[in-house]
Amino acid sequence: MGMTIAEKILAHASRREEVKPNEIVVVGPDLVMSNDATTHITIDIFRKMGGVKVKSPDKIVFVIDHNVPSNSVQTAEVHKKMREFAKYNSIKLYDGEGVCHQLLIEHHAVPGTVIVGADSHTCTLGALGAFATGIGSTDMAAIWVRDKIWLKVPQTLKFEINGKLPDGVYAKDLILKIIGDIGADGATYKAMEFSGSTVKEMSMDSRFTLCNMAVEAGAKTGIIEPDEKIIEFLSKLRSGRGYRLLRSDSDAEYEKVYYYDASEIEPMIACPHTLDNVKPVREVEGLKIHEAFIGSCTNGRIEDLRIAAEILEGNKVHPDVRLIISPASRNVFRDALKEGLIETFLESGAIVMNPNCSTCWGACQGVLGDGERLISTGSRNFRGRAGNPNSEIYVASPATVAYSAINGVISDYSKEV
Repeated sequence: MGMTIAEKILAHASRREEVKPNEIVVVGPDLVMSNDATTHITIDIFRKMGGVKVKSPDKIVFVIDHNVPSNSVQTAEVHKKMREFAKYNSIKLYDGEGVCHQLLIEHHAVPGTVIVGADSHTCTLGALGAFATGIGSTDMAAIWVRDKIWLKVPQTLKFEINGKLPDGVYAKDLILKIIGDIGADGATYKAMEFSGSTVKEMSMDSRFTLCNMAVEAGAKTGIIEPDEKIIEFLSKLRSGRGYRLLRSDSDAEYEKVYYYDASEIEPMIACPHTLDNVKPVREVEGLKIHEAFIGSCTNGRIEDLRIAAEILEGNKVHPDVRLIISPASRNVFRDALKEGLIETFLESGAIVMNPNCSTCWGACQGVLGDGERLISTGSRNFRGRAGNPNSEIYVASPATVAYSAINGVISDYSKEV
């Protein structure tokens, strides 16, 4: 019996010819990421384990992206602790450069590798054909000490998506539809493998959106087989590296295969207070909003900003709405500047923030007041995610968010194209 791409990567990483679902393997990860949400906790655990210096600093990347610039003395101390630990251990540190997953895309991640991060949305990097997954602080500290981690080989769910998405419908709508169908626990500790003509035709930015939200269905990772589009994408970022371009065997065994006709997908929106409470946008049209957010590790890339700018061009944000836009990295910000997108955002009345997790994280920017309603391109909408448990969050595509910000109510952009 053949293996899936996820199984092949774990087999290679554990130096075995083959692995099977539910087996435990010990691997030395190729890339390790920790950000300011939990690194200070991991440092304490590392020291309790007897750690003095990390074993493989060249594999480790630190990112300050959640609360940046620091919003309190407490946060400033967390950042200081990270900076000092990184310097002492010769660890690469990105300080205010952007969202961790985007930075790994731009500078580090490659196909065929095992990538672990102390952040659940590390699965974003599966769009590059890597096995990428989030881990906890204790596992992270153990990697710093031993340069190894144990993983259970996940069962794989395959999502075969064919056809063309309608105008005004995007990857975010597709993944919301899938999560709504299978539920927030529909892929718990499984790999979600995305394939089919729709995925093949998608841009890399759209693929990142698909894999990013796999964890919202409970998945261990989201993954897409590497193809010529991935190779071309990486060649523009960094050259001279060899990649393991692994693909699932034709006789690989999947726990289940789901089939989708992309032409039947419509704009979708996740309603409070769970990500699988998904409805077509048309069913909640007209609902008043107070704030809109475009950004995050899910939808803060240049493609997302272009979509938003096209809708905002020549229009004004509704006077009762605050529109916050945060590019995913400095590189994305620079590209948006060169293309005139930032000027479009400012002319529309939007607030453009520095590259960071921003309103999606809900701890430092765009916190909501009691009873206020946010429409966001972020990844989550549980109660209090935007900093106030007495508010509501609706999650949708950049197009839906931008169009709703203009109208002051949740609106279906696909009716206009």
